[in-house]
Parts: sequence; C-alpha cells; structure tokens
Amino acid sequence: MAGKCTPLTAWVVSAALALGAAAPALAVSWSDITNQDAVAGLKSALNTSTLKAVEKLAVANGFWNNPKVKIPLPGYLEDARGVMNAMGMKKQAEELHLAINRAAESAVGEAKPVFVNAIKSMSVQDAKGIISGGQDSGTQFFKSKTSDTLRAKFLPIVKKATERVGLAQKYNDLASRGSKLGLIKGDQASVETFVTQKALDGLFLMMAEEEKAIRADPVGKGTDIVKKVFGALGK
Repeated sequence: MAGKCTPLTAWVVSAALALGAAAPALAVSWSDITNQDAVAGLKSALNTSTLKAVEKLAVANGFWNNPKVKIPLPGYLEDARGVMNAMGMKKQAEELHLAINRAAESAVGEAKPVFVNAIKSMSVQDAKGIISGGQDSGTQFFKSKTSDTLRAKFLPIVKKATERVGLAQKYNDLASRGSKLGLIKGDQASVETFVTQKALDGLFLMMAEEEKAIRADPVGKGTDIVKKVFGALGK
C-alpha cells in the first residue's frame, strides 16, 4: 500500500527520529505504514518485551541466580546476617533468603495476563506517549497501569510461600512493633510486602532491558510487524 503518511505516522516518524531510533533499511518506507500498523507494531514490541521478562524470572532461580534482581533479606535481617550467623541462625537466614526469592519467582508468573490486558487497552494517545517518552517508556506505561493489580496478585502468593518460614514470622512480629513506633515504614513492615515490592522492581527492570533491546535491534528481535514499523524508522 502506498500513499502519504497519516498524521499519527508522521508523528511517530518525527518522534522516533528525535530519539535517535534507527534500524537497518528494509524494503518498506514510512509511506507504507498506516496508523493501525504503527500502533500494532508498538503493541507487538511491548508484548514481546513483557513476556520475555516474565519468562526469564518466573522460573526456578530466575531471581536467585540473577544478581540484578536477587532479593536480599528484608530490613535489619540483611544488616544483621553476621550476628545471626554468630548466634547459630545461619541456616534460618539462608532458608528465608531462598524462600523469598522462590516466592518472587512464583508470583511473577501472574503478570502475563495483566500485561496482555494492558496492551489490549492501549490507546493511540498512549502509543504517542510511549514513542516520545524514551527507551523505557513502554515499561513506565506498564508500571503506571499495572502496579496496583500486580501487587494485589503477588502479595498472597508471596505470603503463602514465606509464612512457612519461622524467621519470617519473627521478623513480621518485630517489624509490626517497630511500625507502630514509627521505626519501620512502608514495605519493610512485613516480609511479604517487602518481597512483593522487590518482585515488582525486578520485573520492571527486566522489562526495561528487553524493551531497550528491541528498540536497538527491531529487525533481529522483533516480529514481522515490529520489523515493518520500527525498521522503517531509518528511511
């Protein structure tokens, strides 16, 4: 299909080129790209980046063996590991440390349908904001749209996985007292809230990396529609 660029297509071109996006030339130019293609290409790219991030984390050792997202012990437990080791609590600390990372790995699998729904509901205005927003703007879109839903889905999974660990309950008991005194605030108030937030942080970090990789190499990493839309940016 040939013809003039539509307003959205022209906007996509100028915004993307302003961001410095470029890819190896393909047998397609921006005159061949429609508004529908532009949005479909963006959705496909984001679908790929989100699902790859989930797949990397929602497996055994997805968090545990990845230093970028490996979750430490919460609050003062991490700071006091040396003391706990000296008191004969090394095994308990190690058990909890592994358990919280396993909990995150289990919880992250719940993110797939949430991301799919967010992609389906994306508007043309959302697409404009993502394209003009920088290399991780798609990830930031998901973060703003899905964090509350993901937190609600992750929390009971994490709680179920950690409540069997005795040290987690001891931490929660002490943290609860500290919270009432104003000494412990926010996500540190319980093991499950701490791990849930860290799981979200790790997921969005991996999503941002995947999104940047697709933007840098749409031809090598994208689907046909991604190659068509993002590959034409260099023309």
